[in-house]
Amino acid sequence: MELIGEFTLFFVANFLTIVLLSRGGCGLSKGITLYLVGMTTMDLLVIIFNVIIYYILWYYFPDSPLHHTSIESVNVVINYLVVDCSVWLTVSFTVDRFVLICCQEFREKYCREKTAAVVLVTVCVVFCFKNIPLYFAFEPVFIINNVEWGINFKPNYFTLPGWVTYDWLSTVFNPLLPYFVIIFLNALTVRHILMANRTRRALQGQCNSKNSDDPEMQSRRKSIILLFSISGTFIVLWMPHVVFFLICRITGSLYDPDQYSDPLLIADYTGDMFQLLSSCTNTCVYALAQTKFREKLRNAIMYPFTVIIKYVKYGRSSFVELY
Repeated sequence: MELIGEFTLFFVANFLTIVLLSRGGCGLSKGITLYLVGMTTMDLLVIIFNVIIYYILWYYFPDSPLHHTSIESVNVVINYLVVDCSVWLTVSFTVDRFVLICCQEFREKYCREKTAAVVLVTVCVVFCFKNIPLYFAFEPVFIINNVEWGINFKPNYFTLPGWVTYDWLSTVFNPLLPYFVIIFLNALTVRHILMANRTRRALQGQCNSKNSDDPEMQSRRKSIILLFSISGTFIVLWMPHVVFFLICRITGSLYDPDQYSDPLLIADYTGDMFQLLSSCTNTCVYALAQTKFREKLRNAIMYPFTVIIKYVKYGRSSFVELY
């Protein structure tokens, strides 16, 4: 029950983040706001389908319709879809910040609300089509009264060239390619910032002074804080999953899912836990990185209490006037 309460809190926090970002007024451009709303929406869907439905309801209600083969297959496809979209929207956001900071000639054409909308729709459509074949990769574990229960990968999933290719493409698209793309782009961004700051100080003749009053430096600093807060958190929280994945793929190691003391099983579950946790941290990231978002979040939290206090004061004043 404590786990359910914690993820309920994360659910409310992500929902509140979507509302606040959608209303605007957080000091962010419309394009960045669109990326952040898309990322937070996908994170919210990860919590709903991957955590609440797949891990909690599926586990605590073993005889529910969630265990029917068709329903469970659809749920698995949705799980892969929302995780893929969440990851690649983070990549898209990182690309947008990289273009803004490092590609001055191209940023006016790319860093726009229209481009962000096209990228969001494209990511969702591409990974929707990419994960649809996964539905046909499963077969029931057993059949009772003509009702199929549970899912297992079909044996030919691991032997047919088409399925083997599909599995490797899925592996490349998530987690390998996005993880290393984010690291690579962040490294290039850091390099560009260091060189630009060094050049700017030299041109201003302020090598030994601080640039706290330089508006260009302040704007760049805010963009970097937001970029590294989101992509840095993603890199750290996905690292156990990526490392475990690479070790198992390279060494061919397997584990028995019924042996709960198996170190590989523990490592796998730990990686999954941190991976899912990455979908619950964006609200904290925004709160730490954006002053205006913190103010709006504080006002939203205090709003119910403010209304109650005003109602109580109004009721008292009305009572005094009446007598």
